[in-house]
Amino acid sequence: MQQAAAATREGIEQHVATLARDIGERNVQRPQALAAAADYIARQWRAQGYEVVPQFYTTHGVKSANLEATRRGKTRPNEFILVGAHYDSVAGSPGANDNASGVAAMLEISRLFAATEPARSVRFVAFVNEEPPFFFWKEMGSMVYARAARQRGDDIRLMISLETIGYYRDEPGSQRYPPFFGRFYPDRGNFIAFVSNFRSRSQMLRTVAAFRAHSDFPIEHAATFEWVPGVNWSDHLSFWRQGYPALMATDTAPYRYPHYHRPSDTPDKLDYPRLARLTEGLYRALVALAMGEGF
Repeated sequence: MQQAAAATREGIEQHVATLARDIGERNVQRPQALAAAADYIARQWRAQGYEVVPQFYTTHGVKSANLEATRRGKTRPNEFILVGAHYDSVAGSPGANDNASGVAAMLEISRLFAATEPARSVRFVAFVNEEPPFFFWKEMGSMVYARAARQRGDDIRLMISLETIGYYRDEPGSQRYPPFFGRFYPDRGNFIAFVSNFRSRSQMLRTVAAFRAHSDFPIEHAATFEWVPGVNWSDHLSFWRQGYPALMATDTAPYRYPHYHRPSDTPDKLDYPRLARLTEGLYRALVALAMGEGF
């Protein structure tokens, strides 16, 4: 199997700058910006050689779109590993970390997969309308997508939500947690966290093992109750509701990032060297999973 070159800091910075600086706040209150973000993602995927499949729906009077691109598997094309990230931002924020960071990593990973021949199919989905007032409800973009996937009978072996993954700190006390978790995890915010519910625990552990086998980037993980604050705060929730195994990769958002959901969530706050290292590790772990290693 041939693998592509490494993820690039330059590519990630370009994606974040375009989404969070040039386009800026993007949601149904700013429909032109939301559409511009979708157009940018679609152009990137087409340039990488993918067919882009939109899933349109209208909410709050705005036509919105989830976008899908698939690297078809060679021997198990009907088994999917799904990598998703939402491209909208919360009202009042340009959304550099939340969630241009996740979209940028997804675009780099898809670029690398374009030169890779996996056994399973790897599907990339850019979700719209993750932020309030849509979060948790049926018009959330990933809820619309996951329902349709279940109705189609898609065999999704794992869904990974890339959510707010660009901020890292090495100082003691730079990491906080929901109640009681701080007793078991480090107090320095220099790691990526993989988080799942109990039903997705085995798939999450396999993903952690694949990541550790192919990257030295610090990682922590937890399988826990869905009601723990922060555990279900992204698009993986939609797939849990449809019975699919899913996990979130996150820098823990408000438990570490002081600019979460604020106007100050700008591109200069992100740690691009570490985000590029993380993206490279995610790609290599996904290659292993797509080839069937331990999965």
